[in-house]
Amino acid sequence: MRNRYVKPIPILLLFVFWVAAPLFAQQGILPEDYYKTVFVSQTEISPDGSYVAFTRTTIDVENNKRHREVWMQKLNNGQPDGEPFRFTDPTVESSNPQWSPDGKLLGIQSSRGEDDNSVRFIRVTAPGGEAFTIEGLDSSPIWSPDGSQIAFTSTPESEEEQEDRAGWIAPDAITNTLDAERFDGRVITQMRYKRDGTTAWLPHPSINEKQQLHIISADGGESEQITELEFNAGDVEWSPDGNRIYFSGDPLEDDEYNEDYTRNIYMIDLNSKEVSQVFEMDGTQRSPAVSPNGRFMAFLQSDERGAQTDIMITTLNRNGEPTGSVTNLTANWDLSPGTPEWTANGNALRFGSQIRGNSHLFEVNRTGGEVRQVTEGERRLGSFSTTDNGRFMAYTSTDAVTPAEVFVSRADGSREAQLTRFNEEWMADRTVNPAEEILWTVDDGTEIQGWVIKPVGYEEGESYPLVMKIHGGPHSYYGNTWFQAFHTLSASGMFVFYPNPRGSSSYGHDFMYATKEQWGFLDEEDFMTGIEAVLEKYPDIDENRIGVGGGSYGGYMTNWLTARFPDRFKAAVTSRSISNWFSWYGSSDAQGLTDFEFGGYPWEQQELYWDLSPLKYVEDVEAPTLIIHSEEDWRTPITDGEQWYIALKKMQVPVEFVRYPRSSHGLSRTGEPWLLVDRLERKRSWFDHWLNQE
Repeated sequence: MRNRYVKPIPILLLFVFWVAAPLFAQQGILPEDYYKTVFVSQTEISPDGSYVAFTRTTIDVENNKRHREVWMQKLNNGQPDGEPFRFTDPTVESSNPQWSPDGKLLGIQSSRGEDDNSVRFIRVTAPGGEAFTIEGLDSSPIWSPDGSQIAFTSTPESEEEQEDRAGWIAPDAITNTLDAERFDGRVITQMRYKRDGTTAWLPHPSINEKQQLHIISADGGESEQITELEFNAGDVEWSPDGNRIYFSGDPLEDDEYNEDYTRNIYMIDLNSKEVSQVFEMDGTQRSPAVSPNGRFMAFLQSDERGAQTDIMITTLNRNGEPTGSVTNLTANWDLSPGTPEWTANGNALRFGSQIRGNSHLFEVNRTGGEVRQVTEGERRLGSFSTTDNGRFMAYTSTDAVTPAEVFVSRADGSREAQLTRFNEEWMADRTVNPAEEILWTVDDGTEIQGWVIKPVGYEEGESYPLVMKIHGGPHSYYGNTWFQAFHTLSASGMFVFYPNPRGSSSYGHDFMYATKEQWGFLDEEDFMTGIEAVLEKYPDIDENRIGVGGGSYGGYMTNWLTARFPDRFKAAVTSRSISNWFSWYGSSDAQGLTDFEFGGYPWEQQELYWDLSPLKYVEDVEAPTLIIHSEEDWRTPITDGEQWYIALKKMQVPVEFVRYPRSSHGLSRTGEPWLLVDRLERKRSWFDHWLNQE
């Protein structure tokens, strides 16, 4: 960070300050602190509440990868009994813990050597022991209620070994080749030939086997394939008596021209093996949840893209079939519910949801009525699991100053106890400033929420720069969760402002879709008035040193704002961005996004696609810009970053282009940790160079 101008002071005082400074210096979060961070996820409390299992992820710096282990915490009456301990072999990767109904086995995902089967089990009666496989089971287990059988989805084994280049040449291709052995290219006739996160091009879908439903004895043996579907089965749910299995699937999943929501819920009778569709409803039905007594089914329903998702409920007869009408339990609730789960007594349904920058657990009675928030606090909770008797639950919790840790509480959220403190030791040596909420109102009366983090070592009366961060989506959200990138900027002497403009999730359906066909034009007001609100509340911010940055939709808006408001921003960092909606449409794996959001195809909405493209206004950009993009990003392909780079370069705007190899749209969030840390430092150093000078 550049030194700020300091008025001359006596030499003696300067010497005293120089000697004392190391004793009082505050050290904020550094980019390389990512290597020290411990991540927790996939919490699973045992059926009787004796243990909580969870996945613990650390960074293996030497090998540039993430390392996952399953850990345990013993409980006594819903409170921690001792310290959390490693449960799986530290020399191998392990994750995704799942309890058997009797709590004696813990299923995990763990690859071992050359064994293709990664589904393993560990006996928990005496914690530890060697992980073993169940013969015939090679996919995540879904135990029957009595624990005697296991259901799973898997693609059938092919009698013929698939060729290395299977699906490279579309079966409906018209052209010929002179030498089939020599030709190593692709002949493509489908639209879905690439998927972000997958390096290789996708083969023709005709060669892909569908995920079928299988069952097997919990003791192992030969599994039985019980479906022969022309679509993939998922969302598997046993009936309480073990006589039926419900699942969901989309019969039109391979129809590239289908724009409707067409996923359905199905039931298979395990005696007759007959498969039937449960509901004759428009839209998508998914996530079936059968009540403990088997008399009711709840599920999620969405009529079409952009429509509200609701929790529905219906009564079941003795054969597990709906007997009457379907009732909407969340018709008067404006947020988006997650997957519903029944309470132990069968009187209510629980589900997670986003709310004003937070994530919490909610509940609604089976008979309807008001949706109640169960957990509280300015934080984000997730990965909920509950004991069989419904007394206790485990989950993860994170807030603006704390990475996620594992917690346990009673079912009503009381007597909460923190089970892990993996990040406390290294963070004790760091200064982390809290996020302060700020609210403002735009012209149509809508209230917008955001947060501001002050610089580490902030002193009132000094002058500081500001960086505004913009989230992706646009139907995503910032809020009370750990963002290391924000704190690295704070540690470099900058205010950090992160708003949730219209288009963000967690504020209701209308708020989330307010930007439809108005991307940029509508929400630019939220960003610009937000900056004015921040400047008014924090007078120590230098209005002439404001930067902006974001990724994905945040990168798009960074390009947009620097082009539309060139006098406001003095530096920008645009990551995995979009600059030209026409070229994006032909190269992205997600064209359906703008089909809906922009009201049609580019050739139908030519004026709108160009009006919403930052490239249309690029000649006005003045802000020095750092462009960051992944070379294997198929969601927002690198061609958009290349166009923005060349345009700025031609105009002689200071610009750098960082291209990350071996990375997809997530920019190494799940890939190589070193690339992620490098990105943190490049963003920090760019803003430091252009903003930390008065």
